[in-house]
Order: sequence, then C-alpha cells, then structure tokens
Amino acid sequence: MPMFQPSKRDGADGQVLDLETAVKDGVLGGVGGGVVGADVSEKLDLKKMIEELDLADVPSVFICPISLEPMEDPVTLCTGQTYERSNILKWFSLGHYTCPTTMQELWDDSVTPNTTLYHLIYTWFTQKYLLVKKRAEDVQGRATELIETLKKVKGQARVQALKELRQVVATHATARKAIIDEGGVALISSLLGPFTSHAVGSEAIGILVNLALDSESKSNLMEPAKISLVVDILNEGSIETKINCTRLIEKLMEEKDFRTELVSSHSLLVGLMRLVKDKRHTNGVHLGLSLLRSICLLREVRSLMVTIGAVPQLVELLPSLDPDCLELALFILDTLSSLPEGRLALKDSSNTIPNTVRLLMRVSENCTQHALSILWSVCKLAPEECSSLAVNAGLAAKLLLVIQSGCNPPLKQQAAELLKLCSLNYTDTIFISKCKLTRTMQ
Repeated sequence: MPMFQPSKRDGADGQVLDLETAVKDGVLGGVGGGVVGADVSEKLDLKKMIEELDLADVPSVFICPISLEPMEDPVTLCTGQTYERSNILKWFSLGHYTCPTTMQELWDDSVTPNTTLYHLIYTWFTQKYLLVKKRAEDVQGRATELIETLKKVKGQARVQALKELRQVVATHATARKAIIDEGGVALISSLLGPFTSHAVGSEAIGILVNLALDSESKSNLMEPAKISLVVDILNEGSIETKINCTRLIEKLMEEKDFRTELVSSHSLLVGLMRLVKDKRHTNGVHLGLSLLRSICLLREVRSLMVTIGAVPQLVELLPSLDPDCLELALFILDTLSSLPEGRLALKDSSNTIPNTVRLLMRVSENCTQHALSILWSVCKLAPEECSSLAVNAGLAAKLLLVIQSGCNPPLKQQAAELLKLCSLNYTDTIFISKCKLTRTMQ
C-alpha cells in the first residue's frame, strides 16, 4: 500500500491540508456534515475513540496492512509503506527485514513517524466521535423531554409520545439509560391497568421490554390488572405487539417471587398457541414456544395446557418447525405426557406416532430423547394399537439405529425397552422384517 501523500493548495507553502480539505478533494470520503467540534478543549485519546466507535467505514489509508486495524501511531519505512509502529516492530523482531506489503529487502530498517497521517487519523476520528457524542446527548435529552411530556398529556398525545419514545429506546442505549435515571420505568408501568387503551398499552409494553428492569419494577408489573392487560393485548395486537407481550411475560417469570396464577390463564395459553401457529408471521414461533416451555414447567398449569388442545396442535406443527423450535415443542409434549390426560391426548392425535418416529436420529440427541419418551408413553398406554402403528411407521429400524449409535446409555436403554415392547405383537420372523433400515430414510 503506497504511503498517503496529501496534495497541496496553491500558495499553501507546503503546509499539509486539513481534514476538511482532504474530504472535499475526495481523498478520504465524507464524514457526514463537515467538521464537528473542531475546537476540543481537552485532547481526546485516539485509542479510546477507535475502540468505542468500532467503525466499518474507516478510510483504507488509515488501516495498517499488517493488522487491518486503524493506526494509532503510523510510521513509514524506507520503501514508502506505512504501518502501525507496534506491528512493524514485531515483524522485525521475528527476523523479517523486508517490507510486508512489497516484500522488498530494506536498505534501512529505521522507521519514521508519519505525523501527517497521524493528524488526519486523529482529526477524522475526533469528528466522528464528537458527532456520535452529540447525537447521543440529543437522544438522551429527547428521551427526558418525552418522559416529562407523558406526565402531562393524555389521549392521542400520550400515544404519540409513547410511540416516539419506543422508537428512540429501541435504537439508543443512552435513551434507555435516561428513562431509568429519570424514573421513567415507574411512570410507564403506571400507564398499564384495567382502563388502559390497547394503543397506549402496546406502546408502553414495547418500551418496557427494551429496558433493564429491576426486581421492584418487575414486581410492580406483576399486578393482576397489568398482567390481564398484557394478555388481552397479546391476543389482539399486531405481531410486533404479540412478541413484545411474550417477551415481557418471560422477563417477569425470571423473578423469584413470580406467582404461578399469573400464567394460569386460559386466554394467555390460547394467545401463545395462536402465536406459534401463525404461518404468516413465523418470527414469533420461537418466542411463543420458549414461553410455553417455561410455563409447562409449572405443574399447576400443565392440565390447563392439555385442556386448551395444546397437544394435538403442537403435534401438527412438528413437521414445519426448525431444529431449535422442534426441541422446544418436543420438550413441551414430553412434559405434558407426564399427565394421564396428556398421554391420552397424544394417543388420540393421529399424527403423534408418524411425526415423532420421523424425528428419531434426524435432528439432535435431545430431540431423539424427547421423541422416544413421547412414543414410550403412547405405546405403553395402548400397546397393541400404538405399537403396531409405530412399527409400521418405521420405528423398529429407528430404534436399532439409536441402540447402535453413540447416544448416551440411558437413551439406548429406553430404545431397547421400547423395541422389546413393540416386538410383543409379532413373531420373530415378521418383526425382523419390520426392522429393515430402508424405512429409516422415509
């Protein structure tokens, strides 16, 4: 890479161009609005600016050819190539006496500070840093203003203020900090209640899910009236709002004092099932399944999940899910199979056996484990009917694969027990024919 040589203005007496002129000449590319904060009362640290900004659009002339990182102390070799001082000195210490870029042998191994390039790098990063800092201060100030506005306005004006605040919070960490520092969390939480409109509630929830909530804030949000509003909005809002409601409930469930009755809601479970079945908006599937997984760990809620028809609905979803979602769905079904009514619902679902057999040894060991557990529950419940269906779906061959694989011993043992259970309705000759591995490819 040739060393950067700045051009000179007529009558400039050899003086190096400042950054603004270099930008105008097209040497370095624009920095978005000219020189910002050219007079800096306190000298900024270049290393700190480079680390904090982490920019992708750094001019190539500022990049060290060795590390491909912006230079903090550029030095030039006798070949005219410029490098970061520490990088080129390390190159020399390894016994190399060539220029890394051109591979020319060096007739002089001294390095010369490139003060011109340093000045340009420093000025360019200073401009960027001050611009970012100013924007951050503006955003922080605007967030504070909006919090003050929310204390005074109602109706559509409140909705507009919340909407703008949600947009600011979603993209700026400084705005999130400002809201917390100004006591905005309590204010926004207070807007949620039995008489809150869905327009206000949706925007407020969209803000809260992006904030770091402390235990006190979460406890405040766990009031039954607030949870009831969140559930209502989950059922009726846009896909973005449904996702935000799901995220908020999952955040609240992380608290030690979270009460089971808050999610023992027919309406909540129905809303989550609608979310995971929404084929038009698949971005909510994983979040919905993740929350359902957390809820099914609560023994008191499992029966309610079976009652709303979660079992057959999840069984039908299995073929369309990606691996991460599959693991969540199978975990839920496996957990519900611990209930008598859950096992019965699995047995009565016509696709439980074919859909789970198909997943054995196809996704992950965890998926195989859950699928095996589900199949065991169903076949144990009705051995003659279900074992026959499972074997015809190719289960025997799949079980042999599990037993011969590198899966953990308890999983192999379970596969062996299920294979034994399935074989009881067949003669040895017929059962062996059912174990042909060609079925595993289906």
